[in-house]
This record gives sequence, structure tokens and C-alpha cells, in this order.
Amino acid sequence: MDSSNNLSDVFLQYSAYMEDEQSLREEIRSQVRELEQTAREMTTLLQSVHQQDGIQNIPAICEKAKGLYPTIKEHYAALSKKVPKDQYYRFHDHWRFVTQRMAFVAALLVYLETEQLATQQMVADAIGVALNKEDGFILDLEDYLAGLLMLSSELSRFVVNSVTAGDYLRPFRVAQFLSELSAGFRLLNLKNDNLRKRFDGLKYDLKKVEEVVYDLSIRGLKPKQET
Repeated sequence: MDSSNNLSDVFLQYSAYMEDEQSLREEIRSQVRELEQTAREMTTLLQSVHQQDGIQNIPAICEKAKGLYPTIKEHYAALSKKVPKDQYYRFHDHWRFVTQRMAFVAALLVYLETEQLATQQMVADAIGVALNKEDGFILDLEDYLAGLLMLSSELSRFVVNSVTAGDYLRPFRVAQFLSELSAGFRLLNLKNDNLRKRFDGLKYDLKKVEEVVYDLSIRGLKPKQET
């Protein structure tokens, strides 16, 4: 038996496998790019709440942004069909960041409408994915938590713009929310380096909001509802 031929056959199989995987990864990247485009559109729409007239039109802005949820769900459904069963984490890095971004967008929408924390289940339902691996495409817990930490940064910016627009009550409510969010994260044993660094950012965001609240208080602008 010619061992060189056997060796060639083996490496031809390896080559075919690598080509198939590269092709699959390119298909996944292409689908992720479409998802990213819609995520950017939603983020851009929500950025208008930072404008003076946007703060007065939050419900309308939220409704317009939520109108893109069906497209987001379509993208995730198409993506899940391309990822082989039980290989979610093998390709996870391709959509990790955009999913974190969508967790942030969903959490921001919930906060703007209710001033409540969006649960992992609420975010998963909003973007059309599951929580359990048995159910297919999922919202990883760390991706959800990363989205919440992005939310803190957005809210600290929102507070400053709210004051500029003359809304002196909102900073007090945001400060309470971020304080509770920070307390919740302190209960977690964060082993993910990225999450730990972002949690440090949450502490800075809370400090920034508390400084705004303090400034309003000493200037006599603390609303009576919060006295």
C-alpha cells in the first residue's frame, strides 16, 4: 500500500473540511452584517432622545425604534438556520458584539418606557431568541449583562441632556435606578474580565449622575416630589 497516497487523501479531506468551514463562516458574517445594520438604525433612532425636542417625544421615538424589532427577529432567525445545531459557542464571536448592542437597545427601550430594568427574558423575547440552549439560538447571560452596562453609560449621558432641557426630576430617578443596578452587579462574582472592566464604568457613571443630583440640590433645583 502506498502510504503517500493515503496521506494525500487525509489532507484532501482536511482541505475540504476547512473550505466548508470557511464558507460557512462567511455566510454567518454576511448575515451578521445585516443584523448590525438594523441594530445601527435602532441605535441612531434612540440617540434622538438626547436632543431637547427628543426628550419631549420619547414615546414616539420608542415606537419608531420598536418598529424595527420584526426585522431584528428575521435576522436572528436566518442566522440560527446557518449555525449547526449545538455549535452556538463555536461561532459565538461573530455575533457577540451585535447581540450585546441589541441587549442594550432593548434595555434602553424598556427603561425609557417604564423606567424599569429589562430582564434577560424580556430582552430575549424582544429580539426573538431563547434563553435555553435546548431551544436553539440564545441570549447568553454575559451578553445580556454587557448590554446593561452599556445602558448605564447611556443614562448618565441622558441625565446631563435632561438637565439642559430643563427636566430636573429625571436625574434623581436615574440616580436611583443606577444605584440599584450597581448594587445588583455587586452581588455577582464577575469572572469575565470584560464585564469587570465595564462594571468599573458603571461605578463611574453612577458617580457622574450623583454629582448632577448634588449640583441640582445645592442650587435649589431639587423637585418637590423628591424632597
